[in-house]
Amino acid sequence: MSEKILVFAGTTEGRLLAEYLGSHGISAHICVATEYGEQLVKKSDSITVSAGRLDCEGMQNLIREGFSLVIDATHPYAVIVSSNIKDACAKTGVEYMRLLRQEGSRQGDVVEVSSVEEAVKYLRGTEGNILVATGSKEIAKFTELDNYKERVFARVLSTASVAKACSDLGFEGKNLICMQGPFCEELNYGMLKQISAKYMVTKDSGKVGGFEDKIRAAKRAGVQVVLVGRPQGDKGRSYDEVISELNLRFGINTSSNESPKPKRKVTLVGIGMGNSDQLTLEAVNACENADIIIGAERMLSSVKTYCSNTFNAYISDEIIDFIKSHEEYSNIVVALSGDVGFYSAAKKLIEAVKKEGYELKLVCGISSVVYLCSRLNTSWEDVNLLSVHGRDANIIASVKSHKKTFTLLSGSDSVRRICASLIEAGLESVMLYVGENLSYDNEKITSGCAADLNDRDFGKLCVVLIVNDQADSTNPLGIPDDDFIRGTAPMTKSEVRTLSVTKLKLKPDSVVYDIGAGTGSVSVEMALVSHDGTVYAIEKEEEAADLIRQNKAKFGTPNLEIIHGTAPEAIKDLPAPTHAFIGGSSGNLSEIVQTLLSKNKDVKIVITAVTLETVSEALSCMTNFDFKCREVIQLSVSKSREIGNYNLMTAQNPVYIFTLSGASRCSF
Repeated sequence: MSEKILVFAGTTEGRLLAEYLGSHGISAHICVATEYGEQLVKKSDSITVSAGRLDCEGMQNLIREGFSLVIDATHPYAVIVSSNIKDACAKTGVEYMRLLRQEGSRQGDVVEVSSVEEAVKYLRGTEGNILVATGSKEIAKFTELDNYKERVFARVLSTASVAKACSDLGFEGKNLICMQGPFCEELNYGMLKQISAKYMVTKDSGKVGGFEDKIRAAKRAGVQVVLVGRPQGDKGRSYDEVISELNLRFGINTSSNESPKPKRKVTLVGIGMGNSDQLTLEAVNACENADIIIGAERMLSSVKTYCSNTFNAYISDEIIDFIKSHEEYSNIVVALSGDVGFYSAAKKLIEAVKKEGYELKLVCGISSVVYLCSRLNTSWEDVNLLSVHGRDANIIASVKSHKKTFTLLSGSDSVRRICASLIEAGLESVMLYVGENLSYDNEKITSGCAADLNDRDFGKLCVVLIVNDQADSTNPLGIPDDDFIRGTAPMTKSEVRTLSVTKLKLKPDSVVYDIGAGTGSVSVEMALVSHDGTVYAIEKEEEAADLIRQNKAKFGTPNLEIIHGTAPEAIKDLPAPTHAFIGGSSGNLSEIVQTLLSKNKDVKIVITAVTLETVSEALSCMTNFDFKCREVIQLSVSKSREIGNYNLMTAQNPVYIFTLSGASRCSF
């Protein structure tokens, strides 16, 4: 490679460019203004460095030493220097390329002026301390302000010559801060608070120069930013664009010569309730370092000040499709409401991100249940957590068995619907604490019993904590027979009911059929056990179906669905069952079992039989169908009754209980 490059480097990008050229053996000379700048450039066999300020003639003489390309990587505000470099290239006939730092994001309340002189003019007549972060070259102009020695704090480079020049102007002691930037948000914030600043004067040094960190710190500290705008008309290429041009020019094959491209990273960030003040420091750092932030509009409004690139999306597939089609973003943040582990879209996104092979990180946030309980001065460790935000949940079962129930809501009528359900279940006196717009300026918490809040209107963005001091968490099985509304319909007795439901081994989310439901006693107990599932009570008699409706209301089992009809016809269109109880089959037992197995080959079935004819049918089903697990027991129950001073046992009809399962593992 005979071609040699001259780089005028006055920025971080210039130093990075020198490292890149050196790593590929490209001959280059790096010209910087100061000895301090020379120390920052990494030298190598192909990289030489010189320090010193040059005028246009000095630049021409340097260029004539054999350079074919000049890259101007000076600071965006170094107008005279950049103009001299351009003129020197024109007079020597050497190619000129401008590497121009990209502008930073200007979120928040910023007063923009055209020059440092205009900034000084703006600050005249104001009161309060000023942090000047524009560099030492123009610091003398701030001496025109009254009482500047006490009021103005100069932040400049940490070199002896700069410190002496500032000291000669009267900037000394705590009013002279000598440090090498760029600075993170926290350090900027700490300085502003330490000096009790009311104003900060800065230039747009771009994201890489720490400009956005300064803006965010000023916003947090309540400091007015006075921004000296960039000179107009300066155009150039970004760092990445210059690197791409050099790769083509020198035939650099990045796929073979470069290190493997880092794996793309997706960070799922819980932002809390929505107010940016609720963001954790880890969440802020993730957003600051992001190439782009993706989220629903409400989430983006809380974090968009930390990143200039955003994309409005909340559906998992849409988010993944966007990431896949935008490879220019390697560090992606997805902003999610509340905490990533509490009824969050993160659950679906985690699998999708892993499937694509991206690096995954989760950043927790403050969940609404934690926030609301803190506002109510109560604990949340004993709260049962639910959500009816776009999903179904059995709130009644939770309120009946837990002292505290918290749920996310969906829609402005959610509170009204919950109150109506509580009242119908006889829980009209439980207390509700409704939190609206939590963490925002219009936050509101309303308390009252279900009967009081039934007709109240609430906003769409709300949650509720329900407190029931009379909650009963005892096992729901074994309800006394006399507690049910009876009528003339047949009813499975308590002891048989309890053992049969126990044999089914229901789960909280089971889908259960009760075929031949009668009064619904078995349906009710199964619905109480499978409180997050659904129980379908199939009953052909209208009178019995009406009794089931009454018992459903009495025992508060909204997850109990009543199907009026005869099996197997009545069950053909129902969702596949995980379990089934058959207490009455109307002579159709074989057809019913066949239908159940066609819906789910691993369904678990319990059949009760009192007559020998039903026992014979059940035995045939046990033999004719491919059940992996089979058990038959006979249950004889006798109950005592008082006759005078004596207690005599009265026998009930013996009952056969068949437990059948297609599952490969059985436990009876």
